[in-house]
Amino acid sequence: MVTVSEYLGYFKDRRLINVFAFGIASGFPWILIGSVMSAWLKDEGLSRSMIGLFGIVFVCYSVNFLWSPLVDRVKLPLLHKLLGQRRSWILLSQVFILLATLWLSQVDIQNQLQTVALCCFVIALAGATQDIAIDAFRIDTLNEHETHKTTAAATMATSGWWTGYALLGAVPFYMADLPDWQWTHVYFVLALIMLALMLGVFFAKEPDSNREYVHKALEAEFIQTDASFLKRIGAWLWVTIAEPFKAFFNRNGVKTALALLAFIFLFKIGEAFLGRMSIVFYKEIGFSNSQIATYSKLGTGLITIVFAFLGSLFNSRYGIVKGLFISGIAMAASNLMFSVIAMVGPKESLYAMAILVDGFTQAWSLVAMVAFISMLCDRAFSATHYALLASLGNLGRTFLSGSSGYLIDYLNGNWALFFLLTALMVIPSLIFLFLIRKRLMALEASFHSKQ
Repeated sequence: MVTVSEYLGYFKDRRLINVFAFGIASGFPWILIGSVMSAWLKDEGLSRSMIGLFGIVFVCYSVNFLWSPLVDRVKLPLLHKLLGQRRSWILLSQVFILLATLWLSQVDIQNQLQTVALCCFVIALAGATQDIAIDAFRIDTLNEHETHKTTAAATMATSGWWTGYALLGAVPFYMADLPDWQWTHVYFVLALIMLALMLGVFFAKEPDSNREYVHKALEAEFIQTDASFLKRIGAWLWVTIAEPFKAFFNRNGVKTALALLAFIFLFKIGEAFLGRMSIVFYKEIGFSNSQIATYSKLGTGLITIVFAFLGSLFNSRYGIVKGLFISGIAMAASNLMFSVIAMVGPKESLYAMAILVDGFTQAWSLVAMVAFISMLCDRAFSATHYALLASLGNLGRTFLSGSSGYLIDYLNGNWALFFLLTALMVIPSLIFLFLIRKRLMALEASFHSKQ
């Protein structure tokens, strides 16, 4: 069992600092199309149902596995020679996020709602593509004998994501309460922040990989004696699209693979319902933009980062599966805290307590899930495998949470009952996790035996 001092020593690795920086860039687009957009739409008088529907753009994060094989294999002209496979895709995605954010800073939302929706879609699509490359970068950057650092890398990714989403996410809410500041002005500042985040690409080192060697060997096996043009195209498509999925099921077995996919799909549905409508809830219950910035952004971000390190130490010493159980129970407790606020009203002490529990939940669950998914990936197809697994986690969250506005409207604005239902949504995943716990622990033991 790793000691605390040994584990803390992992964070001296410069590569993990790069993982943290890319984590910030990964979390930032969620501000642009998530909490800030929800607040802007609410201030413009749009209905809860319409605000909930805007969350459908997050479906890009749920289906990004569809184009993840291209991120694994397609070499971008010019950028690939300059930056390498992973960093070139990260930078290209960030350029599109920057341009769409600048566009949002120029729109009249009342008369250009379709344009706003288009910009949100572009940001979501580019952000989802950026995540494919960033997650693959994190997995590739550690050598195969360094599996003991996987949880530490997951911690840095989680801490970075919450720095980008929550700490930087507090900035626009403070600005929105300033005299004469409009949301368009806020988006212009957010575009400048995005520009600064793009510099991280140039400070990171492209990880070494034998990915191309494996791909070429698989293509040669497919072609065998027929090297015609059509056969070569077929080989490239097979290795790019089909081989990653074949490798995943061969590696885990069909039954276990399906069980893993089902668990990942179910795990965070309840949390997603809460997250999508949380800003609307805060504003309806009576909290100001500044209070939202202080508690839901700064508070959640700092608490999450602290608990991310504590959670990663726990996962490293006692196992990722146990960490997933703890985070699932905490998710239900967090949602119940918001139910209490709905009954009591805008009481800051309760808000702070709910944020404390929610921050613990976010940290513990993300670190455990990121490390868990990472250990399931084949390095030859790291972008595709991680995107497939992570997107499944987003799939249920995106499709179902998009109806969260309709649910609260159906409940006639009964927020207490709404949050109670979201707490109950956690139960099926915990039951499923219990049923497959032995197989998951075996997978975890096998993974760590490689170090």
